[in-house]
Amino acid sequence: MGAPSCLLSPPLSSPQQLPLSISKLRHTNSIKDHPTLFLLQSCTSMKQLKQIHAQFFKTGLHNDQFALSKIIEFCSISPFGDLDFAHLLFGTISEPNQFIWNTLIRGHSLSSTPMDSLSLYIAMLLSLTPPNNYTFPFLLKSCACELAVEEGRQIHGQIIKFDLELDPFIHTSLINLYAKFGDLGCACSVFYSSPRSDPVSWTALIDGFSSNGHLNEARKLFDQCPVKDVVSWNAIISGYTQSGAHDEALNLFEKMVGDGFRPNVSTMASVLSACASSGSIEIGRWVHSWIQENRLGSNPNLVNSLIDMYSKCGSIKIAHHLFDEMPERDRVSWNVMIGGCAHAGFYKEALSLFRRMQLFEEPNEVTFLTILPVCAQLGALDLGKWIHAYIDKDMKNPIFAKNAEG
Repeated sequence: MGAPSCLLSPPLSSPQQLPLSISKLRHTNSIKDHPTLFLLQSCTSMKQLKQIHAQFFKTGLHNDQFALSKIIEFCSISPFGDLDFAHLLFGTISEPNQFIWNTLIRGHSLSSTPMDSLSLYIAMLLSLTPPNNYTFPFLLKSCACELAVEEGRQIHGQIIKFDLELDPFIHTSLINLYAKFGDLGCACSVFYSSPRSDPVSWTALIDGFSSNGHLNEARKLFDQCPVKDVVSWNAIISGYTQSGAHDEALNLFEKMVGDGFRPNVSTMASVLSACASSGSIEIGRWVHSWIQENRLGSNPNLVNSLIDMYSKCGSIKIAHHLFDEMPERDRVSWNVMIGGCAHAGFYKEALSLFRRMQLFEEPNEVTFLTILPVCAQLGALDLGKWIHAYIDKDMKNPIFAKNAEG
């Protein structure tokens, strides 16, 4: 039977991509070592992927489930992938195995349609393919993302049915799920149901309490945690930062470093946020030095945090220098710099940056909420009216429009 025309693509032109028949392959290596599959490691687009897939029909790999699973994996979870094409390939497989089902479920959990993963799970059960410990974390992630409480509880019931509740990955995913729902009682019940909770589950519970505003309980759990790592430190520091307890966040950071823990990018982002809000420029400078020493000066998230910190601490020249030196600026970079100038009272500079921004990035709600007070300060009524008209036309958030009118 010929290959479906919709799945065919032009063949690859590289001389290295020589076809190798399945009969010859049996006398050399396994399917896993097939040269065509190695091309997937450097694939960066669906166009390339479809060319690689076209090679499968020349070599006979189009009927091999392992080879197809690698194509489906790329389409499902790669940033260059395409879930629709993954489903198209999936439909050509008569009896997909657990890995292929899990890959598609995972792909949807990471997509804009996470609840489709539950439909796939039902289809998986109907196909008599049993789920395993890799299936459920993706389903729980989908339910947490969509705040699908009832569905999340039903998936928990399935986990109990298949006797997988104590699997470490599932255990942590359940804690994260109930914390996301704000059901800390259930999160604790899951946590204490395991005879041996690992640092990851401790961190999940700490983060659950802190993200729901229960910092005292989060701190007690953190202090009780038998084995701390950088992730658990980050969870409690971030919790204090987000709740506005900036001094406590910075005290914990100093203790973290004093206890010999090496901070990472996430730590520094939280600490810089705390410095910006509390005016602790000395610690901010130390963090800046650490970033330079560790050659992270090109990390856009950290540079944006540094710009925010310096501008809010009154060092607008340093903030502007960092902004000007950025090789690539995203929307956050522009918003932070505009906000920094507005915060420091440099309204004309903020307005100038806003006009420059429009040449490179589309303004968003954050941009407009920052620039509207600047227009008021400068008496730029025409620009203010233009922004308001733009909001009415292109911004569909009624709360935002109401704030703009005010």
